[in-house]
Amino acid sequence: MAQAIVARRDGDAFQARLFWGRAARLLDPHGHVRRVGFESGPGGFDDIWVEYEPGHGPLDPDGSPLGRVHMQCKWHVSPGAYGHAALVDPEFINAKSRSLLQRAREAQIAYAPDGRGIRFQLTTNWGVDHRDALRPMIASRSAALVAARLFEGKTDRSQQGQVRKLWRDHLAIDDQELRRLAQTLAFGQVPDSLDALREQLDLVFRLVGLRSVPLSESGFVYDDVVFQWLAQGRLEFDRPSFRAACAKENLIGPAAGGPKIYGVKSFEHPFDRLEERCDEVLSLVQHFDDRFIRGQADWSTVLYPELRTFLSAAATESPQLRLALDAHVTLAFAAGSVLDIKSGRRVEIEQRTLERRIWSADDADVDPNWPHLAFEWTEMNPTGQDFAVAVGLTHDIEAAVRRQVEDHANIRGLLSCRPVGGAGARAIVCGAHASVLAEAVVAEARTRRLAGGRIHLFIAGPNAFSFLLGQRRVAMGPTTLYEFDFEGARTGAYAASLSLPIDPSEQRRG
Repeated sequence: MAQAIVARRDGDAFQARLFWGRAARLLDPHGHVRRVGFESGPGGFDDIWVEYEPGHGPLDPDGSPLGRVHMQCKWHVSPGAYGHAALVDPEFINAKSRSLLQRAREAQIAYAPDGRGIRFQLTTNWGVDHRDALRPMIASRSAALVAARLFEGKTDRSQQGQVRKLWRDHLAIDDQELRRLAQTLAFGQVPDSLDALREQLDLVFRLVGLRSVPLSESGFVYDDVVFQWLAQGRLEFDRPSFRAACAKENLIGPAAGGPKIYGVKSFEHPFDRLEERCDEVLSLVQHFDDRFIRGQADWSTVLYPELRTFLSAAATESPQLRLALDAHVTLAFAAGSVLDIKSGRRVEIEQRTLERRIWSADDADVDPNWPHLAFEWTEMNPTGQDFAVAVGLTHDIEAAVRRQVEDHANIRGLLSCRPVGGAGARAIVCGAHASVLAEAVVAEARTRRLAGGRIHLFIAGPNAFSFLLGQRRVAMGPTTLYEFDFEGARTGAYAASLSLPIDPSEQRRG
């Protein structure tokens, strides 16, 4: 009995903290959230909804901005995963008769009959099973179901066809109706713990002017107050009514006078949109099909020039700035190359590790006990001038990189860089540690560099590390970066992305 009570309270806290993460944006004078609702809206997707200013909502898979996102929150006590069949099973959402898919269909008919403008999203701490046919149909960053992928298989015997048939039969609809429904669906995962969600809220609250609750306190008033509002019938909020409600509960506090936050994104984070908490955002999402760039030449002809213009303008405004990078490793490195160590700017990075942290090169005193890097050189073609560098911080990429470069005639060897003690999500302690490791990679790479040669750089690590390494790009010399198809959606291998420097005169100086 006690365990059931704890599970229920944790589920309520999960829903409440997701609500506050969105509702707090109503206090941001530069934000684009227009209204937020709690326990209201279409049945089955009424836990939370967010309405955006016209033209400023997250993008659907076709690149059109959404007007609203309706969320159904589901908390699981133990780890797990689900597949496409669970969506037709009422027990999956603790219901007796109507499945999640049936509820989504009813909501779509009522709110988005043409399948456009609104998203219905299951938000849970479980993820879609990577072995299930549904998994490759979901955009990896926006969490939206890509209808075109659902309809790739031509027959009911295909993998996609089996999903379509199960859903069609369950809903008693045809393919055209199923496509309209699919265009509105999303399946998001929140892997963070409840404590991590609370820490993230603390950062948001400080920025928008809500009272912070010390992490050392067991109670968290925000978990309870939203349900008190629910009992009072206050279910929907716009900017004025939300501020008034927070003021009445004595929740309004001073807004932090921290650095201006600049966001760069090449994909949409499913829950934490940069436009909702950054002062300015450079969106490059339109140049990508999920994680894959639409035009290979765009790395150097479009993306890098736009990034350089955006960050150069940011650097002229303040000697201190903060970057939020929901972007490919290539763009994180490129950002560092723009705001390099000679830029005279102190840069903080919002780093997503197991939870969000603020990293900078000077955020801690250097500790000699931090894990350092082990370097291994593998000779390949002694006549080559270039060499490859594989930096495996979060996971070991040496074997994958070796397969990528072993047949390149001009690559004479591979330098593998691994943390002593093994790669992993906690291999880097903080920004200062990342800076030390970046320095070590550059120093080792310089000992291998030949005049006229180029480094082929592969990174598996936090974007903050990639940024700090990019700040030292000139010392590394000419560099080509690579992106990996982690989910095996196309090649399952690496592909070259951006080569720096783009300016030949800079290459002569490097």
